[in-house]
Order: sequence, then structure tokens, then C-alpha cells
Amino acid sequence: MTITMMMPSRLGSDFDDFVNSHSTTLLRSAYLLTLDLGHAQDLVQITLVKTARRWSVARKAPEAYSHRVLVNASRDRWRALKRRPQENQSLSDQHEVLDTASYSQQVVDHETLAKTLRLLERVQREVIVLRYFVDLDVAETAQVLQLPEGTVKSHASRGLDRMRELLSRESIERGNADAH
Repeated sequence: MTITMMMPSRLGSDFDDFVNSHSTTLLRSAYLLTLDLGHAQDLVQITLVKTARRWSVARKAPEAYSHRVLVNASRDRWRALKRRPQENQSLSDQHEVLDTASYSQQVVDHETLAKTLRLLERVQREVIVLRYFVDLDVAETAQVLQLPEGTVKSHASRGLDRMRELLSRESIERGNADAH
């Protein structure tokens, strides 16, 4: 999905180019941070509006600036959600189910990844998303999250270890369920 501006930007073609070339990456990042497509789309729109408002500053490093805005907006969302009762809807409930084995496996893999990311601490999830899904290096991730590089490395290591543990537990449980 590509998000496009409804009318030409008064900020210039460099902002329009940024939106056209990075909105998909922002949406992917937002989805992995929120695990909800609707909220992810809202976060991207918030991010683009805030980036546009500060374009004179953001144009120097728009990817880092916009990811910083996105992470902050995501944190604001998590804080707001803590005050609400938890909704429980699986990804398969949100999508039309096709009658193919490969699609079913993709849904299972997707739900497993989403469940695993959801169980990580907030900062670990942010580091994992930025490092391994957005493909930022350690320095860029540290800049976006305003953390020391060593802290980013340790959160990445701990987050990956926790994901391995959770995914291996999930696969063992799935294997035991298949055996019965």
C-alpha cells in the first residue's frame, strides 16, 4: 500500500518524493509496532503530518526524523491503550480466509510473529522492528530511539534471544498439538 498526498505539497517536490518513496516503509514499521493495520495507517498519517510541519528541520535526515516521530506516536498509542480494556481479535478474524494451505501457513506464521513481538518489552520491540524490519543500522536506530548504541545492541540481543525462546516454545507446542 502506498500512501499518496491528495494534493500537491506546498513543501516542495522533495517532501512529495519522501512521502512516495518512504510511506510503505513507514507503514510496515507502524504495523510491526502496533500489530494493527488501521492503527498503523493512522500512525503513518500522523507521522507524515508532523514531519511536514517540521520539514525545514526534517529534510536534513527525513527517514530518521519520521521514524522518531513514528516511534513516539506509537508510544503514545501504547500508553492510551493501557487505559482501555484489552481487545482480543486474531489476525485470521481480520482477513478473509482463502482455501489454500500456503495462505493458512502464512497466517499462522504472521500470527506467531505478531504474538512474539507483542510479548517483547516495548523498547526491545522498537529496536527489533527498526533494526531487522526497517533495516536501520545500530547508529541509526540509536538516533531514532535516542539511546546509546550499546543499549540498542543489548536490547537487540535480548529481544532476539527472547523471540527465539518464544518461537521455539511455540513450535514445540504446535508439534505436541499435531501429535495428538
